[in-house]
Amino acid sequence: MNMYPNATTDIYGIVGHPVGHSLSPVMHNSAFRILKINAVYLAFDVTNLEAAINGIKALGIKGVSVTIPHKQAVIEFLDEIDDMAKRIGAVNTIINRDGILFGTNTDWLGGVRALEEVIELKDKKIVIIGAGGSARAICIGLKDRGAIIHIANRTVSKAKELALLCGGSFSGLKELDEISSEFDILINTTPVGMYPKHNEIVIDPKLLSNFNVVMDIVYSPVETLLLKEARKRGCKTITGLKMLLYQAIAQFELWINQLAPIKEMEKALLKAIG
Repeated sequence: MNMYPNATTDIYGIVGHPVGHSLSPVMHNSAFRILKINAVYLAFDVTNLEAAINGIKALGIKGVSVTIPHKQAVIEFLDEIDDMAKRIGAVNTIINRDGILFGTNTDWLGGVRALEEVIELKDKKIVIIGAGGSARAICIGLKDRGAIIHIANRTVSKAKELALLCGGSFSGLKELDEISSEFDILINTTPVGMYPKHNEIVIDPKLLSNFNVVMDIVYSPVETLLLKEARKRGCKTITGLKMLLYQAIAQFELWINQLAPIKEMEKALLKAIG
């Protein structure tokens, strides 16, 4: 089979701004190559979102990932979105169904699946640090799995808003000193600990011994200071790469309608980040 791009090559991609750092092309192109699918996945740096979405239809692009800052704004340009995307208020995946653009969200699934690899979620008490878009997606996914959720955020009003959506409790970050012993799992959804501020940590490390599992959605560096300190204290740790991988796997399977080569995609991802 000729695997070089040609007139019959299906095109997929990611739209965002900036987007040059994205690891999505690495994962998806690896999957296409392994499964011998005549398709290519490209990164599109997009500032004019409406024009880009029109271009998807005009060029017959089969599917698109959506990243910052377009996950919320893209909704108004789509023909349909599913219930989960409506609940989260964001779309990270577009499927082109014969010119009808359908939006969904796999971020929640990436987070939930990464956690379910190491722990049963039903009735687990979980602290989510942060109240942004990623926190919202994970929160809703965990609620559907029967978890008990607490949102901790610097801005307490935002924590309250998300907690009401998820049927959970809320607090500021400082209150974690008093309540952390009540919970099983900690999830950081903030950028604290990301390069170039990789020497920062979102909570006092001594509190980490209260948790069985600690997850950080930051993946640059792969092992953040939060995860290092958690591992020292005997916690099971989950890197941001797991969420990144599993949300991409869900996208691939929606687009291609066959199982993704998970091990090969993960191997390509790890190789790309060294």
